[in-house]
Amino acid sequence: MSVFRSITLITAIICGVGLSTSAGVTAQAASGADTAKPLSNSEIYRIYSHNSWMWKDGAGYFAVSKRQFKAWSGKGRNASVGQGIWFITDPGKLCFRATWYEKGTSFPATTCFSHREKNGVIYQRKEPDGDWYIFKHAPARKGDELTKFRRGDYVSRQLERMMPAMASN
Repeated sequence: MSVFRSITLITAIICGVGLSTSAGVTAQAASGADTAKPLSNSEIYRIYSHNSWMWKDGAGYFAVSKRQFKAWSGKGRNASVGQGIWFITDPGKLCFRATWYEKGTSFPATTCFSHREKNGVIYQRKEPDGDWYIFKHAPARKGDELTKFRRGDYVSRQLERMMPAMASN
């Protein structure tokens, strides 16, 4: 698997909700996000710190200690793991910079998401040019991306199991 394909695959896994939204929902989210205000740094911190973001086929953990970021995705030949840091830049913007490992190779990648809020609805998009989508409705609904966050580390054990295979050719 090429490095470019790996980055695309990891981005698709991380942003899966954005890929599955219909055009109408995306347009509605874009219009709401246009007039929404960025979340504060403390609001972003509360969402991500100490939490694991559960993806369709993997998860990412946002540790408080040294702002470590750890993730895994895929299985078998499509497996990859990432280790690095997460940080908050502009108000409402979270990024993680990690080295991603797949069988026999590694590559660095930085991924950022912007967050805005209006009337209790939180919008999110992948930077720099992703589509806005509803991250959390007001009130929250089953299936909202925010409901895929779990308190604690749901990544390290799987990452430790997968890491030795990443060094193999």
